[in-house]
Amino acid sequence: MYESKFFKARKIYDNVTLITGLGGEQAFLLEGSEKALLIDGLSGVGSLKAFVRELTELPVTLVNTHGHVDHIGADFEYKEVYLAPDDIWLMYAHSDMEMRLGFAKSGAMFAPLPTEPKLSDVTVPGPVKTLPIKDGDIFDLGGVKLEAIAVPGHTRGTVVFLDRDRRVVYSGDACNRNTLVYGEESASIEEFKESLLRFKKFQPAFDGLWGGHGGALEQPEIIDSAITLCDEIMAGTDDAVEAVGFTGKACWYAKEKDQYYRRLDGGTANIAYSKERIWRKDIQ
Repeated sequence: MYESKFFKARKIYDNVTLITGLGGEQAFLLEGSEKALLIDGLSGVGSLKAFVRELTELPVTLVNTHGHVDHIGADFEYKEVYLAPDDIWLMYAHSDMEMRLGFAKSGAMFAPLPTEPKLSDVTVPGPVKTLPIKDGDIFDLGGVKLEAIAVPGHTRGTVVFLDRDRRVVYSGDACNRNTLVYGEESASIEEFKESLLRFKKFQPAFDGLWGGHGGALEQPEIIDSAITLCDEIMAGTDDAVEAVGFTGKACWYAKEKDQYYRRLDGGTANIAYSKERIWRKDIQ
């Protein structure tokens, strides 16, 4: 374990480091023989770029799985990022320093923070050179290759990264135990199910998913769990537990959960959705 007051890092494979920010958000540093790939930029509280430089001397390429507040913070340090075009506007919309500081402070809900972050600790937003990611793109690090797979749902521009040799996917927030699919940046539940069915076709190529939160490797069956929930939501047979989303807007959880976002019925995936955004026709 290597850590600073803002970040913690631990090896999950010989060439892969999991980095966690104050809000519990996760990034992954993958090293090849020629270059390194940083998957996601956390919330931008503390200098992730400086922290990463302590971990590798290789040139670093930054990619975002999507444009949310807890994934784009280092974009403003690196000033260049690979990001799906559909999420570029979202990156800038979530660049607000107070918003990103608030996310980091939210980590205190789960464990005491090692430091009390201040606004002066937040990376200052500015212009970023955005390089488009498209489905099927390959990032070759030298002996390590990552394949981009588009999984629109959580956001329109959500992308995951498959390492076929390692048999693992770095999945961001595409499909997890608290998948948020209720914002204006999200797809409909109908479209999300279509994305998951396509994602499932890659399932023979991987044995686990490292997501943007949670600290543990998820099993591929979480995709099937999420597909089932989409069907229940569309059929109106889910639990439909009303909640307040991060934006203060009402949303509904497909299954009842505890304060740590664990399903009470013991299932894996959960989806928070808007009743106004279930069908494709609702948002066109």
